[in-house]
Amino acid sequence: MIEERTLPQIVDLSKDEIYEVLESVSFGHIAFSADDRPYVIPIHFAVQKPYVYFFTTEGKKTEIMEKNPYVCLQVEDIADSKNWKSVIVEGEGKLLTDTEDIEKAMNLIQEANPTLTPAWSIRWMDSWIRANRSAVYQIQIYAMSGRRTLERT
Repeated sequence: MIEERTLPQIVDLSKDEIYEVLESVSFGHIAFSADDRPYVIPIHFAVQKPYVYFFTTEGKKTEIMEKNPYVCLQVEDIADSKNWKSVIVEGEGKLLTDTEDIEKAMNLIQEANPTLTPAWSIRWMDSWIRANRSAVYQIQIYAMSGRRTLERT
């Protein structure tokens, strides 16, 4: 006899629950768009209401952001197929240039992701002999949504 599978019920997250997911996960996927072509990458980030911060090195991401600063961050916290939370953040990324703002953002990012320290302390040259310089962005959030499975008793 085939066991009947029950699909979980899905409910919306409140704004506070969305921030709880963002603050607890600190890893997701961020989407950029240039010339009608999407580009999605995994990213570590940090949150300090009402902003999201991320660190990267200059390259394709920063080139796209110069042309189109609008981004979409997707984050999930998955225990299993019936127990998960998912968050979408839409906003505009701003390259931080003020030394104090960069330091504040980097401290937040390091607190949320302590294992990233080597990634931003290493300076290297790629095969195109281009120096990899760091870039720190602040995302101003325009819209957020989130969903989770409803716990069953």
